[in-house]
Amino acid sequence: MLLLVIVLPVFNSIAIAIGPIAIRWYALAYIGGIVLGWIYARSLVKNDGLWGGVAPITLPQLDDFILWVTLGIILGGRTGYVLFYNFPFFIEHPLEIVELWKGGMSFHGGFLGCVAAVILFCRAHDIPILSLGDITTAVGPIGLFLGRIANFINGELWGRQADPTLPWAMVFPNDALQLPRHPSQLYEAGLEGIVLFTILAVMIRMGALKRPGLILGSFIMLYGLARIAGEHFREPDPQLGFLWGGLTMGMLLSVPMLVAGAILIVLAWRRKAPKPLQVNS
Repeated sequence: MLLLVIVLPVFNSIAIAIGPIAIRWYALAYIGGIVLGWIYARSLVKNDGLWGGVAPITLPQLDDFILWVTLGIILGGRTGYVLFYNFPFFIEHPLEIVELWKGGMSFHGGFLGCVAAVILFCRAHDIPILSLGDITTAVGPIGLFLGRIANFINGELWGRQADPTLPWAMVFPNDALQLPRHPSQLYEAGLEGIVLFTILAVMIRMGALKRPGLILGSFIMLYGLARIAGEHFREPDPQLGFLWGGLTMGMLLSVPMLVAGAILIVLAWRRKAPKPLQVNS
């Protein structure tokens, strides 16, 4: 039956190489996510109809924010991985914390880094925190989708063992056991990327940006649900394995997101929609 299983070919970890400069797939996913997210965010800011008036952030401010959120993603993502997933190792090898090219990023840490970036930027520029949070999370699924595709290309973070009769069961080249597995990276790309982006985009077209915090809360809660669902097919990190009652670290870190997201959604609906901002003529 294993003859029917799809074998993932070995891809070069370097996506683009120009002389001594090499860009890996994961780095390319980050770059693509940030650039495409920036383009989409600008389209949201320029569409006054989505806000019921002038958007609460200007295009120059949004352009400046890109650097802040990029630093938040990288620093938060790495810090989260160190603390949540491999703390004992990095205590013994502290210099490897800065070796980002070896991989090791946490979404939950990156998300907290984004939250910090949003809060600090809004305080520095007198911008509504919830509205900038809405914009940031509206574009977030783009980066999540590309990141999971990079995981798939790299043959990492694969799924749990699957029935070899499953038409899309795959054998990953880096798997020492060479077992047929769920391509959980693609499941997560679909749920965290395509499905989540589509839901948020529809909500935005229906006027969700007029209620600050609604998109933010929806992203947080829906991502938590998508991540927990995806974790049922994903092989736990080997250094952690399964935790209490068969739960994984990804599941545990996503539970608070369900609570926080639900609270933000309720508060956004209870809050009266703001009056449209008018441009002085």
